[in-house]
Amino acid sequence: MALASLAAEHCRELSGPGERVDAAQCELWLADLPGWQITGGKLCREFRFPDFNATMAFVNAVAWMAQAQNHHPDLSVSYARVTVAYSTHSVGGLSRNDFICAARIEALQQL
Repeated sequence: MALASLAAEHCRELSGPGERVDAAQCELWLADLPGWQITGGKLCREFRFPDFNATMAFVNAVAWMAQAQNHHPDLSVSYARVTVAYSTHSVGGLSRNDFICAARIEALQQL
């Protein structure tokens, strides 16, 4: 699925292991998400910035998007680096919502 198409989707409420995506589907979506990887059962990417202001602008944009989608990542923030990690607790693993939000973050990077 193309990145723009995935980014245009909206997260929906999910529950139960039947909503988990399998490894083959994850690999297909990862092909459209350069820099993202699955580590420890989470969809992760590290972003680097030239300074603290750029870092915080990115964090605030991700936070706004996450709130609008009602799907929130784990964020690790330092002076010029942010690590974003997604998983869907209600399904006990990765879901389509994780990949939608990753694609939306990639779209933010294009602005």
